[in-house]
Amino acid sequence: MADEELPWAQPDWLAEVRAWINERTVVTGEIEQPHVRPWSTALRIPTADGTLWFKAVAETQWFEPGLTRLLATVRPDPVTELVDVDEERGWMLMRDAGTRLREAPPTVEHFECVLPRYAELQLAAASHAERMVELGVPDVRLPAFLRSVEALAADYPELALRLPEVEALVAQLAAAGIPESVQHDDLHDGQIFVKDGHYRVLDWGDSCVSHPFHSLTVTLRAAAWKLGLKPGSPELLRMRNAYLEPFGPPPQLAELAGIAYRTGTLGRALAYQRYLATRAPLDEEDPVPYNVGLFVENGPIGTWE
Repeated sequence: MADEELPWAQPDWLAEVRAWINERTVVTGEIEQPHVRPWSTALRIPTADGTLWFKAVAETQWFEPGLTRLLATVRPDPVTELVDVDEERGWMLMRDAGTRLREAPPTVEHFECVLPRYAELQLAAASHAERMVELGVPDVRLPAFLRSVEALAADYPELALRLPEVEALVAQLAAAGIPESVQHDDLHDGQIFVKDGHYRVLDWGDSCVSHPFHSLTVTLRAAAWKLGLKPGSPELLRMRNAYLEPFGPPPQLAELAGIAYRTGTLGRALAYQRYLATRAPLDEEDPVPYNVGLFVENGPIGTWE
């Protein structure tokens, strides 16, 4: 679908949004729309109290405003500062979170600062897992994850041959007793913002309720690319350990993190499968077989790729 055909490119829709915004703040300049995608749009709003941002999400991600509000209630420190939300329409109005890490000088220290805060949020939100599912957040907790992988394997014979291994890895994750919680599933430098030394995680629309360590799959891979690091480098392990610290001593959790890093590739395959079930194909390599291949091609405990 071309940008001009999207609902949030239509004049009537934009007029409705502007009226909603004007009821909640005093706009002091021109509202800009720098982000228009099939899954969301964002508007930049100048006000006397600083820049605000409006975000609207596609119907399949309508849980994001409600989830963001819930997480901000549970632990506001690393979450978007909300002005207001409309859960029924998938809208939210937010305060500016500062500079994206993507535009900041690349350093390991940025990730070492934000990842423990994100982990603490996951721990605090674990008791709200059922509420998150009620909001519409996909339920990919380990039993559901395993059923979904088994269904996925019907289309991928090489994965079907590895199902006993998947079951064994999932059993190890379950036996460790780490509480399942919100899992951002797209946590990289484009979703992390810093302002006056304060880090916030935005864009929860790809989230699911799952094993928290599955976040490492995207985060470490993206950080390696951002920072030019090789798999298994000391810098990546520092970041992994910073994330693990709130859950327990990192040396005791390292093997579990390696398992989750690997099964998380199948989590990504499932996420893209959900995406493609409701939207047009992406203009790039099909990410479902790509992520299935990452699992199949790696060794028994995975690699930090």
